[in-house]
Amino acid sequence: MPSADRLFQPATLGALHLPNRLIMAPLTRARATESNIPTALMARYYAQRADAGLIVSEATAVDPLGMGWYRVPGIWSDEMVAGWKAVTDAVHAAGGRIVSQLWHMGRLVLPDYIGGQAPVGPSPIAGEGMTFAPRPDGDTGLFLPMKPYAIPREMTQADIDGVVAAYRRGARNAMRAGFDGVEVHGANGYIIDQFLQSKSNLRTDGYGGGVDNRLRFLREVLAAVAGEIEPGRIGLRISPTSERKGMGDADPAALARGIGRAAREAGLAYIHLIEPIASGFMEAPEKPVIEDLREAFGGSVIQNGSFDAETAARFIAEGKADAISFGRPYIANPDLVTRFRQGLPLAEANFDYAYVGEEKGYTDYPAFAG
Repeated sequence: MPSADRLFQPATLGALHLPNRLIMAPLTRARATESNIPTALMARYYAQRADAGLIVSEATAVDPLGMGWYRVPGIWSDEMVAGWKAVTDAVHAAGGRIVSQLWHMGRLVLPDYIGGQAPVGPSPIAGEGMTFAPRPDGDTGLFLPMKPYAIPREMTQADIDGVVAAYRRGARNAMRAGFDGVEVHGANGYIIDQFLQSKSNLRTDGYGGGVDNRLRFLREVLAAVAGEIEPGRIGLRISPTSERKGMGDADPAALARGIGRAAREAGLAYIHLIEPIASGFMEAPEKPVIEDLREAFGGSVIQNGSFDAETAARFIAEGKADAISFGRPYIANPDLVTRFRQGLPLAEANFDYAYVGEEKGYTDYPAFAG
């Protein structure tokens, strides 16, 4: 059997049964309404990509105070649930499977998005860099303005309890919207990651200090989500070696082992690890933690970062991952599974339209014409 065929074998992740091991990674595309409601255009976009083994939706905010991107979707209201129901119906009609990625940005929310108030975070430390700000009235330009991150307000116990409750509500709404499961977003410097990594969490209470304490918030979120959804339909995305946006941990391997144990105890379907095998959009770590994670978790791992068909198949064949997710290749290649299976060339994405616009750069990428 050619090694590439490993990608096209079925896989079972908890209660999720996949026809192949190519996962569509979550991709922020900013095509919801300005009120953060999913649209018919989004339903078309996801349905075009339904032959993926599993689609992980773009990051979807569980609470207004955790939403800090222009025109990204939420899942806290009935209108949002209805919008997402049209998306899941379209994916299922096309033969696909889709989970909702539940998201809270924490300290990475600009005050501009939340009425001028400070965002919340585990400690009063701003993220590093800049992010997209809301479009000014009357601005019809192609690019959004950029602003630096603000210093967050250190979360009280009431704040923590409120965010955990928001994840519970998000999980319940995801099931109402017809998703096949959820993926808890614990990566990329957002609120769960902020609690997990030592550089962003300087708390001296039960949520800070050693790895076990820094895992407490994650455990509470997972327990809340599992109160609404069977654990076999819950995944977790993590990036313990990433230092983007001012993140960093003193011992990523120990953190990965702790996360793996927490996920095993929660009975999760899978862990989705962002750990590039080559530097590109994100840096490849000097000391990968995949082996630490797999040993501690013992369950299915999806790996993400700079893979192509050949390297993905090799990782699966070597037992380093059970499936591989692809992000940027899916932007311009709605038929990515077919292209990989037949060895066809990949189309290039126009990133000028990745985060703003309508059909152009979103649903207008054709399948391979031969």
